[in-house]
Amino acid sequence: MKKLIILFYLPFALSAFGQKKPNVIYIYADDLGYGELGAYGQTKIKTPFLDTMAKEGIRFTQHYTSAPVCAPARCMLMTGVHSGHSYIRGNYELGGFADNKEGGQMPLPEHTFTIAKLMKNAGYQTALVGKWGLGMNNTTGNPNLHGFDYYYGFLDQKQAHNLYPTHLWENGQWDTLRNSYQLVHEYQNKTVAIDSIDFDKFKGKDYAATKMMEKALGFIEKNQAKPFFLYLPLPLPHLSLQAPEEEIKAYQGQFEETIYTSQKNGYVPTKYPRATYAAMITYLDKQVGRVMATLKKLKLDENTLVIFSSDNGATFDVGGVDTEFFNSVGGLRGRKQDLYEGGIREPMIARWPGKIKAGKLTDHPSVQFDLMATLSELTGQKIPVATDGISFLPTLLGKAQKSHPFLYFEFPEKSGQIAVRIGHFKGVKSQLKKDKQAPWELFDLAKDPSERNDIAKEHANLLKQMDEIVKKEHRPSHIKEWEFIDPKF
Repeated sequence: MKKLIILFYLPFALSAFGQKKPNVIYIYADDLGYGELGAYGQTKIKTPFLDTMAKEGIRFTQHYTSAPVCAPARCMLMTGVHSGHSYIRGNYELGGFADNKEGGQMPLPEHTFTIAKLMKNAGYQTALVGKWGLGMNNTTGNPNLHGFDYYYGFLDQKQAHNLYPTHLWENGQWDTLRNSYQLVHEYQNKTVAIDSIDFDKFKGKDYAATKMMEKALGFIEKNQAKPFFLYLPLPLPHLSLQAPEEEIKAYQGQFEETIYTSQKNGYVPTKYPRATYAAMITYLDKQVGRVMATLKKLKLDENTLVIFSSDNGATFDVGGVDTEFFNSVGGLRGRKQDLYEGGIREPMIARWPGKIKAGKLTDHPSVQFDLMATLSELTGQKIPVATDGISFLPTLLGKAQKSHPFLYFEFPEKSGQIAVRIGHFKGVKSQLKKDKQAPWELFDLAKDPSERNDIAKEHANLLKQMDEIVKKEHRPSHIKEWEFIDPKF
């Protein structure tokens, strides 16, 4: 008699941690500088929830984005590769700002392996809520084609310049909001009398980040009985300067203000630029608090790893932003679009009660393209493609950590830049599109984190080693504008 073998499907398979697979929430700020949280030294902007998250978890002091602007940083986060290997290396814009010209950025190609697909393979429900920037729903960049069961938010980064948009996208469907269409760059490079500006024109009823949080918290509630992965790239504090009125009022009168009229660099005019910028960061912080409160209410707190970081450094001072006033990069050199530390060193906080010890601090140099390797180790899933990351899970859990032999960055915008970090030494080359023989600058980050003292002349052998790394790690891009290291044209 043949034996009957019955296979039981376990939808919530146990993880290596002896319990239901841990949920993962990755919260991604937009243009948040290294020094804009209280936990990283900020004194003028209130961020109590993220500060508490740091006290209850681990704070990274040498964590990097993979690229200093939106789209490539998001691509490399999703795909686990550095900028010499990435398909997307810059903000390649398609279409325009108007609703009827919405075209997004260069889309991810078909069959790209992403962290969302990794988590799907591990049995997770997956969601993207926030700003995507890797292709519209009618392209190969549709998030539903890249491992996300659900998405809601901005697909086009240009649309995200207005936080009171006419619509957001939900699984390929246009979701109409209660806001009238406004071109947020309408006043750009025009001389406008302050008393003629209609400041209320750029306000609306539905704030994009608020709508996103409704969907994000709804996803958590709906999937509380299943393992879930939530990628939450909120569009704050990216310009334009727009925040809910009650949030701005909380900061009014605290800072000296100069009315921003949009005469330079566009974006919406505002009477209280400093108060509005601070309000945007505090509102971002409150959304982290809402996530934490929801996890506690649903008793998911101890089985959820929450990670917070930002896509690149603080914006250059446009659109009414005053990063000098807020010390937004914590004394580092550079801003968004720079490969100096101020453009690529990011805050990163992780919390997982019972697994990550409270109040930990680490100077382990890590990069956002490490996230795929980290989630691979966490879930026990193999990555079927070549990647550049090293899991930082050991650092989270207080175990021995493997280090990168080097960190490599290249960025084709702002006239072409490369950077290599080896140990605590970091080399930077700039203006490579103008000068192929541009020299290395070299900094000792242990002694000079602000990159003020160039010691290149003292370390010729190290510079030679960096040149070899560039040759080895750079692969030709498929876009002419991105190929500045070894162009064949």
